[in-house]
Amino acid sequence: MKQLVNLVLASVIAVPVFGQTSPKPPNSAERAQRQVKALTTLLNLTSAQQQQATSIYTSAAKAEQAVQQSEKDVQESLHNAIKNNDTATIDEISSNLAQSMAQVTSIKAKADAAFYQILSAEQQSKFSDLESQHLGGLDGPGGPGGPPPIGFR
Repeated sequence: MKQLVNLVLASVIAVPVFGQTSPKPPNSAERAQRQVKALTTLLNLTSAQQQQATSIYTSAAKAEQAVQQSEKDVQESLHNAIKNNDTATIDEISSNLAQSMAQVTSIKAKADAAFYQILSAEQQSKFSDLESQHLGGLDGPGGPGGPPPIGFR
């Protein structure tokens, strides 16, 4: 009887766990909308600024997504090079990954620079204050508690 109770309890607990699916990560437009919504709250953006910011950050997110997709392919090659102890390929791939990281940093910084230009002087001051508190573009590398943002990030 005790085994039957344990089996039933295990089934009741396991069914919800197996039925769960991991959430789909947001696409570039959703990420941009979320970022603009937060910036609107913090900086009191006008509707025109919101439209411009959405365009800026959607374009940047799409460009970043393309770089990250190519990084996934490179990561697989790196994994194979590690398995084969192919140090020359490891060095080459590491260099490629560093270039990808530089591209992403550039994409984000250019988007922040374009966004900064659409702000009023008062908003620019407040944005700079937020950035100094590591709340800049609100899409920093590590999120809350993560490493401080670079530039306005």
